[in-house]
Amino acid sequence: MPMFIGTTLAQQGNLSLKSQAVLIFDAQQEHTIYDKKADNVMPIASITKLMTAMVVLDAQLPLIEKITIQPADIDSLRNTHSRLLVGSSLPREEMLRLTLMASENRAAAALGRTYPGGMKAFVEAMNSKAFELGMGNSYFVDSTGLSGANVSTARDLTKMVLAAYSYETIREFSTTVAHAVALPYRKLIKFNNSNSLVRSGTWEIAVSKTGFLNEAGRCLVMYTQITGKPIIIVLLDSFGKSARIGDANRIKKWLETTYHRTITSG
Repeated sequence: MPMFIGTTLAQQGNLSLKSQAVLIFDAQQEHTIYDKKADNVMPIASITKLMTAMVVLDAQLPLIEKITIQPADIDSLRNTHSRLLVGSSLPREEMLRLTLMASENRAAAALGRTYPGGMKAFVEAMNSKAFELGMGNSYFVDSTGLSGANVSTARDLTKMVLAAYSYETIREFSTTVAHAVALPYRKLIKFNNSNSLVRSGTWEIAVSKTGFLNEAGRCLVMYTQITGKPIIIVLLDSFGKSARIGDANRIKKWLETTYHRTITSG
């Protein structure tokens, strides 16, 4: 059983992070390396889309089935932009890839809408999955994460990322650097991964998801390899456009130097 109890080693070292809630988890030894406000319930924005992907894949819906963007998929809450115009049709597989790599809201909305029983049944499945994973402080209300009522904790999200890692499709799609889709109104539309660390090529990342809402701040979760070990990093409510990336790089450097030396010399 994974141990989600924090240690004080990071506090004793020189690890200063700007994210309001943090959890660093050693997935090999199954223990928490560092946590900060890891049990605070907070909005999680598009980190929600990892749960969306798991629910879609658990239902074993045909990935080759075409899904068409409908007016119901338009974001009327935040009025976010999308290049997937109403009437755009793509296989469910492509909608899932765009949801994970590019955080495409209309794609995520369409995935929930086309679930058997519609969005209501989809959200119920999301919360059932959260319960199954032991995410007792999490609650979901939509498939996109656009509502601030999608909430969780850094500790719960560590469990979600650990579960997401077991899905090969999520590993592939969430770490796709760039992808182009063909639509009738344009020859090709290129989408890029929303996580610049995936695009940089300097990290070994197996699962990735970013998120942002004003009330959630900038969020980032990753399953990555550092010093040869599988590490889960959860960063919530980072203030400033580059804060979550800066925190991730500070964590990587700390794990490679201070923490790694302490463990190997202990």
